[in-house]
Amino acid sequence: MAKVKMKTNRGAAKRFRVTKSGKLSRSKAGANHILTKKTSKRKRSLRKETVASQADKKVLRKLLPYS
Repeated sequence: MAKVKMKTNRGAAKRFRVTKSGKLSRSKAGANHILTKKTSKRKRSLRKETVASQADKKVLRKLLPYS
């Protein structure tokens, strides 16, 4: 009988990407609405991606088994 494959969590797959060094990159929160009160500098910073916390890495690896 065939071994059962794990399913990738599709919500996590859309939000996180694995970098070449094995870290998980994510986009920053707060860039979608209520932008008028935010400064241009802050909005520019929100466009950039950042690295996910090392504390969340164990959980994210379970959600993204084949990445």
